[in-house]
Amino acid sequence: MGWAARAISVDGMTETRRRVTVERVTLETTKKFDDVLAGIYEGISRPDLKAAVKTWNEAETYEEFQAAVAKTSGPAGLTQFLRLDQDAALGKLPDTPQRRQVRLIVGNAFTMTQMTRYVPDAGSYAPTTILIWEDGDTVRVAYDLEASLVAPYGDERVSKVARELDEEVLTLLRNAVS
Repeated sequence: MGWAARAISVDGMTETRRRVTVERVTLETTKKFDDVLAGIYEGISRPDLKAAVKTWNEAETYEEFQAAVAKTSGPAGLTQFLRLDQDAALGKLPDTPQRRQVRLIVGNAFTMTQMTRYVPDAGSYAPTTILIWEDGDTVRVAYDLEASLVAPYGDERVSKVARELDEEVLTLLRNAVS
């Protein structure tokens, strides 16, 4: 296999450790935080997640599931699963300059199934994270490449899906910051 793993067995339990190297892409812009966030939201849907998941779960076939996911996805094929306004907590720290910082957990449930079908561990990386923060007059957007996260598992089917997802996300982010 293309990765090295270390397994330890004790009392009928096995613990496996695998090193995963992450490649992070960070984009910088002088655009305003709200403008960058709005640009990202142009490609990401924010449906009633409870209703969307109910529809996905009620699909009787994989094709119906795929269609239901596509119907609730944004133009970039992505759905917001969670938004964490990290600046709310940061603002409570003494001697910490105020800044905006938001973590978006986004993805596509169909894409996730294409990855976890072959490598269950890929479920740790899908959906994915987009981090947006202010740094003075600069706004930064960071994204960890899914292809780098799944590479240690050595499955080309999963790597191909991850590379396609990376291109979708990076295209969205580049458009939002330019």
